[in-house]
Amino acid sequence: MAGYAVGLTGGIASGKSAVAGRFAALGITVVDADLVAREVVAPGTEGLAALVEAFGQDILDPTGALDRRRMRERVFADDAARARLEAILHPRIRRLLRTHAGEAPGAYVVVAIPLLAEGGGRTAYPWLDRVLVVDVPEATQLARLAARDRIDAALARRMLDAQATRAQRLAIADDVVVNAGGVEELDRLVAALDRRYRQLAEAKASPAA
Repeated sequence: MAGYAVGLTGGIASGKSAVAGRFAALGITVVDADLVAREVVAPGTEGLAALVEAFGQDILDPTGALDRRRMRERVFADDAARARLEAILHPRIRRLLRTHAGEAPGAYVVVAIPLLAEGGGRTAYPWLDRVLVVDVPEATQLARLAARDRIDAALARRMLDAQATRAQRLAIADDVVVNAGGVEELDRLVAALDRRYRQLAEAKASPAA
C-alpha cells in the first residue's frame, strides 16, 4: 500500500490531466476526485439517498441514477442549495479519496483534486504529504480554454474567475509544474518529480533512527 500521497491540482485548462497521465504511464496510481465524486452518488449508495432526501425524487433520471443536469439546475444561482449539496457530497468524497489512496499499490499515490485550493486546501486534506500545482500563464490558460471548449473570450474569462486565483493555488504548492512548454519538457519535469517522490516516500517509510 502506498504510504505517501501527492495531491495534484491546477486551474482549468492548465494540463492537470496531461500531468496525471504521465504519472500513470510511470506506473503510479492516480486517484481522480472527479471519478470519486461520481462513485459516491452511484445508484444504491448512501450518498445518492442523502441527495434524494434533501432535494427530492425529481433529481433522479428514469433509471434511478442522479440526473446531473437537473441537479445543476437546482443549485445554479441558489447559494443555500449549493451549500447543502456540498455539505452532503464533499465529506463523502474526501473520505473515499483517502480510502482509495490508502489502498493504492506502489511507493506513492497521486490524488488528482481539481478544486483543492477552493475546497480548503491542506486543511481539508491533512493526509496529503505534498501538493503539486500545475501552473500556466493566465493568457495561455484562457487561450486553451477558449479553444478546447469552443467558447468566446468573455465566457472563458468568467469560467476562470469562478475558480481560485493562480496566487491562491501557488500558495498551497510544495511543487510546481509550469506547463507552458512542449511535450518533451513536460515528460522531463514529471520524470524528475517521480524520482523525487520515490525518494521522499522511501524516507517516510524508513525514518532515521
